[in-house]
Amino acid sequence: MEGMDNKSCALCKCGHHKFVPILIILFGADFLLAAFGYISMEVRNMVWPVLIILAGFMKMGEGKCKCC
Repeated sequence: MEGMDNKSCALCKCGHHKFVPILIILFGADFLLAAFGYISMEVRNMVWPVLIILAGFMKMGEGKCKCC
């Protein structure tokens, strides 16, 4: 990683750089929608484990990109 600055990853188009922020947003939306009563507890209890499983699959399948 010699000669590379951290700004190159900020502009990277690789999907694995965007997955964690999207996952955090989805977790927050899940809790917010449940708090307002838009989704039931049964749905909420099914959504967050699916998100964790997806995160695990993404972590397993992610490869190194040019900026990493």
